[in-house]
Amino acid sequence: MPPDRRPVASLRAVDPLEPAEIPLARRTVPKALQRRFSWRTALLGAGGVVLVATAAALLMPQPVRRLLAPPPVQGLKARLSLDGRLLGHFPYAEVPAADLVSIVPGMALHRDAAEALQAMQAAAAAEGIDIRVLSAFRSIALQKQIFFDVKSERNQSSLERAQVSAPPGFSEHSTGYAVDLGDGRAPGTNLSPSFDETAAFHWLQAHANRFHFHLSFPQANRQGVSYEPWHWRFEGSAEALRVFEAAQRLQR
Repeated sequence: MPPDRRPVASLRAVDPLEPAEIPLARRTVPKALQRRFSWRTALLGAGGVVLVATAAALLMPQPVRRLLAPPPVQGLKARLSLDGRLLGHFPYAEVPAADLVSIVPGMALHRDAAEALQAMQAAAAAEGIDIRVLSAFRSIALQKQIFFDVKSERNQSSLERAQVSAPPGFSEHSTGYAVDLGDGRAPGTNLSPSFDETAAFHWLQAHANRFHFHLSFPQANRQGVSYEPWHWRFEGSAEALRVFEAAQRLQR
């Protein structure tokens, strides 16, 4: 049979999306659908902005996020520095009550620090040195009173107050590892720079490290806190070392 020679309709390559090939009725979006589409577009646009802002915040370096965060202590306008300090002081959580033990009436310490402190006091007493505990664990609530009430009484600025007392939530005393020590034979030097002239301080300088107690704020310390020869912290456990790691790193 001879091949079919019927005329073949001419074919033209057509872009399926070319408007000319789509009937007008199909190219026209109903107004109700247009409104719905615009609302969805607006919502998706707003959501996109939120997602972008969230992603940017998460990708932002931690020090920058700290700097841009709101002030961490109510009533104190100061913000965190890039390394997480507030007016020179690092943040510290409050030790759980279950970890505290009494060392003298009305004073408590973390059990690890308490055991080391009592051993240190006994060793000092054997050499005729009377080391007294002036202050130990302080709750964040108590630290708040000490910071703001005394600040008001002395008409101090926040910076002036922070040089001698940490803001609440930023005190080593709240960890249960820090103590203020004095010389029982020289009470007039209690909580004073002149404590460094006492027999108790000289003994601590020579022997405190053996009991894992270290002077927190020596002269010209990098935290910018006033010299406190009476303030010592315990670093004799893995947990204590972790708590004070940032402060140790700054002092190196």
